[in-house]
Amino acid sequence: MAQPPATPAMAAAYGCAACGADLNLSASHLYPAGTYFEAGNKGTLSFSWVDESRLRFAAEDRIRPFFETLDYWGIQRKRTRVNCDACGKLLGHVYDDGPPLMEGTGQLGMGPSQVVPRRPRYRIKIKAVTAAGSSASAAAAAR
Repeated sequence: MAQPPATPAMAAAYGCAACGADLNLSASHLYPAGTYFEAGNKGTLSFSWVDESRLRFAAEDRIRPFFETLDYWGIQRKRTRVNCDACGKLLGHVYDDGPPLMEGTGQLGMGPSQVVPRRPRYRIKIKAVTAAGSSASAAAAAR
């Protein structure tokens, strides 16, 4: 009995949904599903590492009101756009709300906050990626 094709949420490797290019995104670099992030995680996969040679990055500054959480909002949002290097399709964004880069109570002993340097989190849209090899397996099944 043939197994159903892997969905993006359970794949071991991911490629671009628009052009099929291998993005070298591995499930081994995914944050656990229940991990809390200040910028949210709905409809996305969050990676701790990506192969930067297969992606294009562009800084994005927005100066208008935005809401990150119910208790925090601001006027300026800085993030980085992540595009497929092969076709230029928007895949997601890079946020700096990953785990802290240091242990301890933060700057001036004020506890963890935005003054604590954080690891980047590569937030990739589920609809922008596909399970790597799924198009090849679908073509093989059609034969």
